[in-house]
Amino acid sequence: MSKKIEESKYEKGDLLTVEITDIGNDGEGIGKVDGYTLFIKDAVIGDKVSCKIMKAKKNYAYAHLEKVIEPSSDRVEARCPVARQCGGCQTQNMSYERELAFKQNKVRNNIVRLGGFDESFVDSIMEPIIGMEEPWRYRNKAQFPIGKDKNGKIIAGFYAGRTHSIIPVTDCLIGTAENKDILDVIIRHMEKNKIEPYDEASGKGLVRHVLIRKGFTSGQIMVCLVLNYKGRGNKKIAGGEYTSLEYISGQKELVTRLSQIKGMTSISVSINTEKTNVIMGTEIHTIWGKDTISDTLCGLEFEISPLSFYQVNPVQCEKLYGQAIKYAALTGNETVWDLYCGIGTITLSMAKTAGHVYGVEIIPDAIEDAKKNAARNGLSNADFYCGKAEEVLPDFYKNESEKKASDTVSALHPDVIVVDPPRKGCDEKCLETMLKMAPDRIVYVSCDSATLARDLRILVDGGYELKAVRPCDMFSHTVHVETVCLLSKLSAAKHHIEVTVEMDELDMSSAEAKATYKEIQEWVQEKYGFHVTNLNIAQVKQRHGIIERENYNKPKSENSKQPGCPEEKVKAIENALRHFQMI
Repeated sequence: MSKKIEESKYEKGDLLTVEITDIGNDGEGIGKVDGYTLFIKDAVIGDKVSCKIMKAKKNYAYAHLEKVIEPSSDRVEARCPVARQCGGCQTQNMSYERELAFKQNKVRNNIVRLGGFDESFVDSIMEPIIGMEEPWRYRNKAQFPIGKDKNGKIIAGFYAGRTHSIIPVTDCLIGTAENKDILDVIIRHMEKNKIEPYDEASGKGLVRHVLIRKGFTSGQIMVCLVLNYKGRGNKKIAGGEYTSLEYISGQKELVTRLSQIKGMTSISVSINTEKTNVIMGTEIHTIWGKDTISDTLCGLEFEISPLSFYQVNPVQCEKLYGQAIKYAALTGNETVWDLYCGIGTITLSMAKTAGHVYGVEIIPDAIEDAKKNAARNGLSNADFYCGKAEEVLPDFYKNESEKKASDTVSALHPDVIVVDPPRKGCDEKCLETMLKMAPDRIVYVSCDSATLARDLRILVDGGYELKAVRPCDMFSHTVHVETVCLLSKLSAAKHHIEVTVEMDELDMSSAEAKATYKEIQEWVQEKYGFHVTNLNIAQVKQRHGIIERENYNKPKSENSKQPGCPEEKVKAIENALRHFQMI
């Protein structure tokens, strides 16, 4: 019999029946039994299920879905046979209509709870989510790890959630149909030529991953084999349309078979001999065809290499960027900054209808691609800066302000600033400089509505009005959702208005009761592998306005406000608070 968890109502192995009433941030079903919260993967709102507790804590437990007793009207049969095992999709068993509603509500709730915006106000400015016309076969890129199953058979697939165990699948239903044909050719070739897949434990074996990319408008396909290749001076192969070093046994035959697949344009190898989780190596060698493929997005042609960043869902990307361009309201003479610009997709899209655009991106290769793409599309009104947005923008503003040069006035005080930051959101220095530059409009494109809400609050407190919010589903059958927002600068007459948000209205009293400090610490330790202190948790709770009762488990010292909580721990604790539905 399992050891009883102290103070827990239930223990590991207990079977419970529960009705699912909510969805967690990771797409798991949430239900309660006598006030005890259960998180159940693959359960859908409205389901009545039987579940087995796998890990029990004082106030909550993780449980395994054993049986759906009464299915929800929103439950559908997952199309993929390995949907429950693979880590790629989280919501395939949920109707697409319910999935869109879940994502719309997720964005709304984060802006209300984390941003401190009034519910009725958010409802009045929030537009309906942009869904997909066809929520399958939308990804133009896939990276398949290669390995062996327990019987020694070579397999390709995806990692199970939070593991490096490969779930065999060659025909991913959110990927392109050509993926299966390509992987079948490669696996058969490996079997025939006794080529070993890479083994992470020993560091031996040759084939690590297979990268496949497709241009949806061009139809061009790229295959890149990631190899643990340590040979030197291997013989050259000449024949047909290519001359290359031989990196893999029977390479000429493999290339011949792959090149017969319709649309095949580029075949290359990436050399990665490091013991690392990073997939691609920095050394790329083309062994057949072109070095790149091309595709068209927002009326612009882009060149794509194996290492290029390019939106994986081009159909929805056009809709997302189209909304951003609409919010920017360009007439032809505006000056625009595009921060976190990648290969310049938004930058160049806006360059077509703006006076001048400036793009900022930290990755040097992406900046080089952006410059090439500008030239490729005949756009001469775009300049690009390589570096961190939180360094490039403040430095530019400081230096050019001191020069007081007339030719940079419009860049110092642009009409529009567009930001499309990573999940962590915008850096504080970047936001501060944006407020100093005081553009008429800020267009914020976000891949994480929690950090979006935080940044929106900073911008609104700095003199902007949130005018519109629109989610966009870029990744169907997952919990991820993109959002685009429009903020307009308040006039001087309006800027003095004060808005008071009472903490009572945010229901913080119920939040504080949902998890103890110890449970939050255990959750962070399990998910991230490091410890957070009571002080760390208290500091983050204070950021989000969670007021604690006098008898709550606070840090012991009243003057222990320093040192500040490291940003890595802040993010982990915030994710724990979201997990426990405290924010």
